[in-house]
Amino acid sequence: MTTVLIADDQPMQRFGFRMLLESQDDMTIVGEATNGTEAIRLVDRHRPDVVLMDIRMPGLDGIEATRRIIATGARTRILIVTTFDLDEYAYDGLRAGASGFLVKDAQPEELLAGIRAVASGDAVVAPSLTRRLLDAYIHHLPPSPTAAPRPEDPRLATLTEREREILTVIGQGWTNTEIAERLHLAESTVKTHIGRILSKTGTRDRVQAVILAYDTQLVTPA
Repeated sequence: MTTVLIADDQPMQRFGFRMLLESQDDMTIVGEATNGTEAIRLVDRHRPDVVLMDIRMPGLDGIEATRRIIATGARTRILIVTTFDLDEYAYDGLRAGASGFLVKDAQPEELLAGIRAVASGDAVVAPSLTRRLLDAYIHHLPPSPTAAPRPEDPRLATLTEREREILTVIGQGWTNTEIAERLHLAESTVKTHIGRILSKTGTRDRVQAVILAYDTQLVTPA
């Protein structure tokens, strides 16, 4: 059973989410929050598998709430639910530690699939959409020094050459199938490599791996 917390300041939005989730045999709602502060408190109390997190809420917004929840080390996964697929705040939400994002007008089956994917440890954002989001808001990253090369990020030090290659193409938006086909690997081998990359670099999921690829300049904007 996947436990879900709904965090949204709009009663009708929470009602719609609740009606949808209650129709599923494998999901249960453990609480509803109207702002980020309440969401943090309810996560601490109920330890849900997934939080449906709105961005714009009164008081503490969804981005800061996400950042604080992730900072506690909780296993709870955050799924940002935003109005626009390229909302400028969605990028900040991903960097804060969210496992992905969906738009509020997504089809019911997309939302349900997204919750299940996040609960199982996968990322919700399609690789191509992740790349588009990061390219659009790459200016949020700190400017690169021009005088001297930046020392290599220690998170990359333990990666094998193959793992570094796969992290790079993940950042470029390749799917597992594309990685397998282009690098002549079995998809199961690709998944094993990705699992090791996440473990070695301390990244929670594929979305965070893409951000790592950008942060370490393995990938630069197109």
